[in-house]
Order: sequence, then structure tokens, then C-alpha cells
Amino acid sequence: MTTSNFELRTLTFIDSLQPQLAQFIAKDNRVYDPSEYDSSLFIEIAPAMEIHSMIDMALKATNARLSSVVTERHFGLMQVHHPDQGEVMEAGNAVLRETGLNENDRAEVKILTNKIIRGVEQDHAIMFTGTTKGNMVVAGESVFIMEATPAAYLTIACNEALKAANIKLVDIKPFGATGRLIMTGPESEIDSAAEAAINSLDKLNEMQKSKVGTQLG
Repeated sequence: MTTSNFELRTLTFIDSLQPQLAQFIAKDNRVYDPSEYDSSLFIEIAPAMEIHSMIDMALKATNARLSSVVTERHFGLMQVHHPDQGEVMEAGNAVLRETGLNENDRAEVKILTNKIIRGVEQDHAIMFTGTTKGNMVVAGESVFIMEATPAAYLTIACNEALKAANIKLVDIKPFGATGRLIMTGPESEIDSAAEAAINSLDKLNEMQKSKVGTQLG
């Protein structure tokens, strides 16, 4: 939704980064790596280069640290984190105050793919492993694949899935026109992870549509 001169694509708060997701973010990070169990905030806006103004606001207002920054043709994405949830929440609120936006002005999450491959074959498992920077997929495991837009919402889907089940993070791409999440594990665990991921996105959509409830307190 557009307010003032900005389109707020994504605003999602993660209370406690699960170890696999924190390490995956750190692997490709160019700024300050998050620690396991840090709180984290992802904001994506248009136009893309205005994300630098949002970063400046967040960092000047709080002790939150900058981690990921992605600027594409249309959209800009920032991630900040800190062990103190209050610092991260205030970073988000600082951006909202300066831009005149409300957190529920953000875009609706649209799930484009929601698929489980059960008992994956060896060739397929090798393909997944060969194209990821995360964990390996082993033949016989089940694989959960989710695509969504805006892409950054897959971070909270991933985090809630990791909380809910004993699974492995294979790949996550939380930026671009569409995002991608791939996880693997025993069939029953993958079922639990998929349910948690979907529920987390449904909850955000309910808040966005009703304008009731906040992530940032």
C-alpha cells in the first residue's frame, strides 16, 4: 500500500532468529552478522534507493545493527537485528514515524507455491544439494518448497518452521520478485514445519486486512 511517497512492501519482525536461519543470513552477509536468537526486522520498500534513508533512520534511532541490504530495480530491502527485541521494534517504529506509514500498510503475502515432495529420489536430492548453500538433502527425506511474494516474508515462515519441527534449512531467497524457501527432513517433521510456515503468513495477512494487531508493540 502507498502512503506518502513510499510503498511498504514488507515489514516483518522475528522475535528470535533460529540458529540455521541466523547462520544462513550470515553466510552471504556484507555488514554485521546476526547472532543466533537475535531479534530481527525486515523492511522492503519502493522506490528501491529510498531504503538507504530508512536504514539511516533506524540506525540513528537505536542500537540495532545493520545486516542485509538488497537494492534492485524497483524494491529495496533492509534487515536489522539486536539481542534486545525492544531495540529492533523501535528501529521499525522509527521508520514508520518518519515516513507516515503504519505497519499494516504493508502488502498482502501471496503464497505462489506450497509443495511437499515425499520420499525424494536420490537424483532429485543430489540436485537440491548441488544448488544450495545450506544443508544437504538425502534420498528418502521429504522436501518442503514454498514460493511467496513479497519475498522477505519467507524469513518469518522459515523461522516459525524451524521452531516447530526438527528439520534442515536447504535454501532461502528472501528478495526479488518472488522468494523461495526449501527445507528437508522426515515426513512428519516436514508436515509440521509446513503447517507452521503457512500459519505464520496467514496470521500476518489477517492483521494486514483487519488492521488489528501489531508486530512492533
